[in-house]
Amino acid sequence: MTFPNIFKAYDIRGLVETELTADFTFALGVAYARFLQIEREPASVVVGEDMRPSSPELAEAFSSGITSQGLDVIRIGLASTDMLYFASGKLNLPGAMFTASHNPAAYNGIKLCLSGARPVGKETGLQVIENFMREGSPMSFRSLGLEKHSDMLQEYVSHLLGLVDVTGIRRLKIVIDAGNGMAGFTAPAIFAGINAEVIPMYFELDGTFPNHEANPIDSANLVDLQASVIKNQADIGLAFDGDADRCFLVDEKGNTVNPSDLTSLIAHRELQRNPGSNIIYNLISSRSVAEIVLENGGHPLRSRVGHSYIKALMAQSGAVFGGEHSGHFYFKDFWCADSGALAALHAIAALGSSELALSQLLKPYQRYVASGEINSTVHDAGAKMREIEESFSGISDVTIDHLDGLSVDGPTWWFNVRPSNTEPLLRLNVEAKSPEEMALLQERLLHTIRS
Repeated sequence: MTFPNIFKAYDIRGLVETELTADFTFALGVAYARFLQIEREPASVVVGEDMRPSSPELAEAFSSGITSQGLDVIRIGLASTDMLYFASGKLNLPGAMFTASHNPAAYNGIKLCLSGARPVGKETGLQVIENFMREGSPMSFRSLGLEKHSDMLQEYVSHLLGLVDVTGIRRLKIVIDAGNGMAGFTAPAIFAGINAEVIPMYFELDGTFPNHEANPIDSANLVDLQASVIKNQADIGLAFDGDADRCFLVDEKGNTVNPSDLTSLIAHRELQRNPGSNIIYNLISSRSVAEIVLENGGHPLRSRVGHSYIKALMAQSGAVFGGEHSGHFYFKDFWCADSGALAALHAIAALGSSELALSQLLKPYQRYVASGEINSTVHDAGAKMREIEESFSGISDVTIDHLDGLSVDGPTWWFNVRPSNTEPLLRLNVEAKSPEEMALLQERLLHTIRS
């Protein structure tokens, strides 16, 4: 069959009706079943879906494709992505989640995983599945598999609350912005047993996203939450993306919290529980993360950007936790998968066990000033990166590496430039000890990139 190029690095995403159709997901189900058989995976697949209007139809067609190959399907219905990972890990079955995460309403997508919530990306099976679809899978004359339905919400909630102790915390006031995404389904169940007054925002499941995009990495989508935290004099604000696998924080003053600060906080907590453990951070996280890990007796491990790299390094190193600048947080006791809800529970447990306000609690982790990610359109990313590298080569106390793009480290600053995989863009991240130093370095680099 012919179809648009909607296979991405970590998942499948495309426009509903024109790119992502029921026929496509049926064929995907057939190809995925073939892949699972080759991998000698269990002969059942867990399938979850988000609140987008197209998700039920697409998931139904995918399930039919799976069962046509003799494999069984367990439909868990409405779910966050981390709830699908829970089901995959708990049942030790491969899984598929129908969601386009933070993408606008016109999109949908599929995230696949192997048993134990192990990721399926381009390098771990997605390319093979795409090839199967392009070649066309051979006809199979075997008996049909069975489809059944299972509600796993309460099991998922019980598992999360068993991983983070929130008993005995002081009463908190929490504003939660679900962005009309799946946190509107999972958060009421998760927070029902916590000593907190929860002020819900946009909990209505609506895949058209009538209030704002469910993408908290864009500061414009946090404005309503910030205002509500201040208005209600709340202790903390939580913002989830569309499939609720990412979580961003807002402090009691209405300020957004750098995800690196939350990475440091959780790393500190996990090292108290697991002394001497490995902690993973991606290379555009704040330098403070590695410092905090070392100060608390842990071993910081630097990773490329992207969940497939983080999860692979976690499996290889036995790390107990990993954090990314994008709001993804990974936990060994959650099958090395990412969970926005679990990260939020860690923040609440830490805050509720302290008399400090959130801004004060996080202050020890805020040691540097960051630019945030700045994208620039370029015609030749490689040439620009070589030009930048040449200008910093040979300087004393400066180190250069190419783990992911170009990273340059100085005594009180660092920066990274990475090309986009899909667009003619260079992504720049700069961090320094002072605002002035960061601004000067950012200006110098952008002049080179954009000249």
